[in-house]
Amino acid sequence: MRAIFLAPLLAVAAPAVAAPLTIHVGETWVFAIRDGQPANAHKAAPSASPAKGQVRATVSALGGTTMTLTNAIGVAFTFRAELIGADGKITAARSCTLPSTTRQAFESWPQRAVAVRIGSFKPTAGGSC
Repeated sequence: MRAIFLAPLLAVAAPAVAAPLTIHVGETWVFAIRDGQPANAHKAAPSASPAKGQVRATVSALGGTTMTLTNAIGVAFTFRAELIGADGKITAARSCTLPSTTRQAFESWPQRAVAVRIGSFKPTAGGSC
């Protein structure tokens, strides 16, 4: 009978599985990257600076859909981006390399989206765009 009472406690104590992060238009999130996915993600003010080891991402509806990223990890990354439309349709979106510097990087797509889902971050030495 003790196993019955311990099972809920074990489920709560299990580590969260890293997964892509969905950022809605108008939101800013700060996160670390673990196993190629956003980790310890939390909403932040658009003016907040990411701490060392974190990335800040803001999504806006500017000329379609725009995402601004600031990387304070010190490593350049390629990543996967998907646009989520008002109808729930998910479309793969081209993304540029996120530079290793803390200078802002911009992603822009002509399609209107209600959110952008990002994940599958991989360290890279080269850059594109």
